[in-house]
Amino acid sequence: MKTILTATFAALLVLAACSDATGPTTGSGVSLTFASGVSAGGAAAPGLFSGPLASPISDGVNTLTITTVQVVLREIELKRVEVTDCDVEPEPDGCEKFETGPVLVDLLTDGSTSQSISINIDPGTYTEVEFDIHEVTGDDAAFLIAHPTMEGKSIAVAGTYNGVAFDFETNLSQEQKPSLNPNLVIGEDAPATNVTIRFDVSTWFVDGNGDLFNPATASTGEPNESLAEENIKNSIKAFEDRDKDGDDTDES
Repeated sequence: MKTILTATFAALLVLAACSDATGPTTGSGVSLTFASGVSAGGAAAPGLFSGPLASPISDGVNTLTITTVQVVLREIELKRVEVTDCDVEPEPDGCEKFETGPVLVDLLTDGSTSQSISINIDPGTYTEVEFDIHEVTGDDAAFLIAHPTMEGKSIAVAGTYNGVAFDFETNLSQEQKPSLNPNLVIGEDAPATNVTIRFDVSTWFVDGNGDLFNPATASTGEPNESLAEENIKNSIKAFEDRDKDGDDTDES
């Protein structure tokens, strides 16, 4: 799946690569991409249509179309196998940072991926991608200048539910640690590779019976808030994706 980054996000990533990324100046190159849907061989939630998010998702009664998905992330890094936790001070060796400050990932829904940051990392076996889904607050002054509509939010989704426009907004803030399965193994003088973080947005607004619910009922303070938050946490997968197509079934 390919996403398109906004011009502002792309500019932030250039700055991040110059200032925030803390990988070694020598080593193997690893880039990071984001995806917004299921793998090419996968399915959405049971019984639901599987395809690009711009296509309608239906449970046979209700129909959901998602047009935009924005997620704020920070502290994105790879964790090597011998490291127990990167979220400690002082941070141990083997935690390779892609990005520290908050960045807006604009997951458009056309079925593509986009590259964000490239760094060089030391040889080793990497087992996890660690990052925070981050609520934007007044402490994020520079970010808010570029993205004022994201204040108090970490994720914003827009689209239609049964033909009626909706906005879903949440202030979910939590560290995520999706495992790399299989592990990302970087050898000496290894060729450049890529890691994709994929959010299966097609599962975010589905209840335990596999039925869709109105995303507007899951915003902060609404009755389906906790259900959507749990779905979001469970939707995240990270994997090596050398051809950057967002599909975890075609790597060999």
